[in-house]
Amino acid sequence: MSSSWLEFLGTCGARTAQGVVTDFGDAAAELAAARTATIVSPLRHLGVLEVSGADAMSFLHQQLTSDVKHLAEDAAQHSAWCSAKGRMLASFLVYRKGSAYHLQLSADLLPRVRKRLQMFVLRSKVHIADLSDAQELLGVSGPQAETDLRMAGLPIPAAALGTAAFAAGIVIRLDAQRFGLVVERSAVNDLWQALQSHARPVGSVVWQWLEIEAGIPLITERTQEEFVPQMANFEKLGAVSFHKGCYPGQEIVARTQYLGKVKRHLYRVHSASPLAAGQALCSSANPEHPCGMIVNAAPAPAGGYDALAIVQEAFAAAGDLELAVPGGARVAILPPGA
Repeated sequence: MSSSWLEFLGTCGARTAQGVVTDFGDAAAELAAARTATIVSPLRHLGVLEVSGADAMSFLHQQLTSDVKHLAEDAAQHSAWCSAKGRMLASFLVYRKGSAYHLQLSADLLPRVRKRLQMFVLRSKVHIADLSDAQELLGVSGPQAETDLRMAGLPIPAAALGTAAFAAGIVIRLDAQRFGLVVERSAVNDLWQALQSHARPVGSVVWQWLEIEAGIPLITERTQEEFVPQMANFEKLGAVSFHKGCYPGQEIVARTQYLGKVKRHLYRVHSASPLAAGQALCSSANPEHPCGMIVNAAPAPAGGYDALAIVQEAFAAAGDLELAVPGGARVAILPPGA
């Protein structure tokens, strides 16, 4: 990824760790702002693969869980790529740029996913490229997000998961108040300056918290091959088609759906102690065996940590979860809307 973008953000007050912006000088205030203010964040924890070529659509349709064949030019969709055992190797936000398809995923998985996808190309007319050096990702969220985008000269997609192209990139509407921007590297500095004049700059962890609030799981290196899509509510996100042809793991995903055998489900949880992706959860009723796992976690505006976790429903109902380590911290399941 281009160091000049990080250097520019540094002049704007950004503090970074391992190539990701942690904050702009006041992490606690930035988290608090996420609840009621309009914010803009560099999303350097994400990366994008481009799949292009004459066979790009059919190739992805045969690999991913979603219905790529019917993805409109002005739309995005959630999707996943599974192993033969139906376990998710990666989760994606898929959108189009002309005839090419872009797959937004966790940056720590990008090299591995690209290499593995390439193995299935064979004689198909498909090219898979890493766009990390060519573009940057931004997130804008809040009650004045639309106003901020308009004042920066950007188009506004009308519906959730709608996309709108502009000269230097694409705007993706994620929900009522959240937008993802894909911006050419040559234009991102000027766009950032335009956006931050009306939105508060925040670190990536703030955006990750917003994703947790929205119930959008992101598969990362620590959770790769841990879950079938239904455990993470992917069918509710429109990320799984049960009417398309075969794809890796399709038989297991379909059997899980139609036999109703999903016993682990996605929950929002909270703990006073730090939480991290991949941490196991257990219950006092059965402390020797994990009953769940943290999918994504971030500091919470009110203190402590919020997370998305996949937990066996029987133990979730008991409400006595803790981190699966000696003397593990208590983890509470948050009620819907909390």
